[in-house]
Amino acid sequence: MSRQAAATDLLRTLHDMGAAQLSPGASGNISVRVEGGMLISASGAVAATASNDDLAFVPAHCRSLEHWPDDQPRPSSEWRMHQALYSSHPEAMAVVHCHSLHATALSCQRRRIPPFHYMVSIAGGDDIPCADYALFGSEELSQIVCKTLQQRRACLMANHGQICIGNSPATALALAREVESLAACYLASLQSGEPVLLTPQEMDDVYQAFSHYGQRLKD
Repeated sequence: MSRQAAATDLLRTLHDMGAAQLSPGASGNISVRVEGGMLISASGAVAATASNDDLAFVPAHCRSLEHWPDDQPRPSSEWRMHQALYSSHPEAMAVVHCHSLHATALSCQRRRIPPFHYMVSIAGGDDIPCADYALFGSEELSQIVCKTLQQRRACLMANHGQICIGNSPATALALAREVESLAACYLASLQSGEPVLLTPQEMDDVYQAFSHYGQRLKD
């Protein structure tokens, strides 16, 4: 995919994230892998109204913004996390990070989303884990998120929000929407006590069913 085509996809997905109200104001960020690095939403970009001026190209070899050109959009403060995920997940072509309401509420309780519903498997395992807390934009947070996503495509981030990877910006955003829906359902189920969880065998049955019908999001 050319950088121009990637920019078009990225902008479309940013607008979709804004329309879905998955991240208020200038919170959240999306990136897409391109040759030589990544395109990522700029620092302070508002998803719903983002334009080409709100996209930044970060070379794969970049390790600091100390000498970032003044005439170029400055990448999101979470650029290190996106960059680290592309390095640790060669299959990932896009990353969506957002502060969706219910996923963020769960993250503030530092709760994972357990296998209370079979669709939890859409993130790649028997739960949607919650990564430990670290300062936003820090190298420590990048390392923690990469470790948490070793066997997953999505996780919550303690006292922060959620993050998803996919084979395109649209696929990653679709996963983020599903995570938000599951977080809302899980919070609702907690109102009347702890939900009954599916067993490992029942979750294995789900994986088998999805592999037969091709409904599960692919890596």
